[in-house]
Amino acid sequence: MRYGYVYLLCNRKKGAIYLGVTNNLGERLREHKEKQNEGFSSDFDVTRLVWFDRFDLVTDAIQREKTMKGWPRQWKINTIEKNNPDWKEIVLEFDD
Repeated sequence: MRYGYVYLLCNRKKGAIYLGVTNNLGERLREHKEKQNEGFSSDFDVTRLVWFDRFDLVTDAIQREKTMKGWPRQWKINTIEKNNPDWKEIVLEFDD
């Protein structure tokens, strides 16, 4: 089964935050780290995974990302700090 993921990346604690959605989190993180796509994440070196949520359906993940895009920055910070108060990089231990 291919899940959907909503994720938050940062460049440092309380620095730039990037919100994204994907159906292959491991591959997408590799793309961010290798700066394969021009834009915000490569411009601001936003490569550290600090939060993610998995959904059984990609469509649900897409809807969640759209909702979160409308959130104020502080709500995104609160989401990260709820489970990752030190903003430590999350290292994935799965292949999706």
